[in-house]
Amino acid sequence: MAPSAAQRIVIENCAIATVDANDTEYASGYLVVADNTIESVGAGNAPEGLENVVRRIDGTGHLATPGLVNTHHHFYQWITRGLATDHNLFNWLVALYPTWSRIDEPMVSAAARGSLAMMARGGVTTAMDHHYVYPKGSGDLSGAIIRAASETGVRFTLARGSMDRSEKDGGLPPDFAVETLEGALAATEETVKKHHDASFGAMTQVAVAPCSPFSISTELLRQGAELARRLGVRMHTHGSETVEEEKFCHELFGMGPTDYFESTGWLGEDVWMAHCVHMNDSDIAAFARTKTGVAHCPSSNARLAAGIARVPDMLAAGVPVGLGVDGTASNESGELHTELRNALLINRLGAHREAALNARQALRLGTHGGAQVLGRATEIGSLEPGKLADLVLWNLDTLAHSSIADPVTALVFGAAAPVTLSLVNGRPVVEHGRLLHIDEDALARTTRAEARRLARIAAEG
Repeated sequence: MAPSAAQRIVIENCAIATVDANDTEYASGYLVVADNTIESVGAGNAPEGLENVVRRIDGTGHLATPGLVNTHHHFYQWITRGLATDHNLFNWLVALYPTWSRIDEPMVSAAARGSLAMMARGGVTTAMDHHYVYPKGSGDLSGAIIRAASETGVRFTLARGSMDRSEKDGGLPPDFAVETLEGALAATEETVKKHHDASFGAMTQVAVAPCSPFSISTELLRQGAELARRLGVRMHTHGSETVEEEKFCHELFGMGPTDYFESTGWLGEDVWMAHCVHMNDSDIAAFARTKTGVAHCPSSNARLAAGIARVPDMLAAGVPVGLGVDGTASNESGELHTELRNALLINRLGAHREAALNARQALRLGTHGGAQVLGRATEIGSLEPGKLADLVLWNLDTLAHSSIADPVTALVFGAAAPVTLSLVNGRPVVEHGRLLHIDEDALARTTRAEARRLARIAAEG
């Protein structure tokens, strides 16, 4: 039987920021999507004579960009938003770990769906979740998160986290909230083997992701790196987030976080780390030399008073950098498109001032940079023929944006732009600001109920 002809979606008359290697842009152009890939992109009208066009979209007043790529998140925190709002990182963790340690599968499912829905309706087409809290008897948490991503329709990486250093070992989590070394490694391997898809265009991938230096043993780091490389998957953790972490590493290991990570096998092209706020020149050079990636989380860094990451210096050195929402207990909005603006503005408060980042660099962080960090830059992150059709059509013909002449400036500097259309793998996920596969009102009721149930259980001790 002959293969069926590709079905095409044609988008015309829109501004286009391709975020390709040359930052190619079109003031008025077209995109042709054939099944799940981008077939062509260019200036003016789409080619004549295209067959099997199932949909033709007039993009007048819109900007087309690659879909946003989120490189760091903790979905379960959706049901603990608005707590410990005036704490630094360590105190915030101490305040919330006892509550987080009582999560179960229905809570995690609802929280994941809430986190994913908020991101998707704001232009995220590839999401990730660093989940590291696995209380005994809590159910299939990894499976619940992966199912939520599939239901939402986004491309997804589960960073299967773990903790084995509790309060009795000098860590921050309660004793009942951690796994054993052997249990964590076995469960992580099982998750990779069950869910990771290494093929081009995969909708679900898995990374090995012990939580942070103050919640994991050195042996879990070492053996986690060995496991990831044996299985051929990427590696993720938190690094250099606060001055307290820097002090902790020097006191416990006799070295700073970057040197500690390198000593345990945790620098390399297959690694990306969240935050990386407190990095000296030597640290940045080590990341650049090894091509270790960074998930920059500007809103969360500000919320927890962690500091300003040296993103301009990282980019100048050649460090791959993407953007992250971080958990919604430290970024209550849960949106990535606001991080484009916040990354630009917060970095201008640093040493480079107005030269720190511009609008197009911010857009690159949220698209191609994120794809690099997740190891998927050959598939997503730019609008080019042959790449997967993960793209967003932003409405800039609004009161909030219409008087800003440059569309990329409007998107980054302006208010959050409405999403007229979001495609993931060539399939619509959002249209006119509404999710297509999720009942938002029903989800709001479910997440509210699970947040209240968790609060009640935590209060009962």
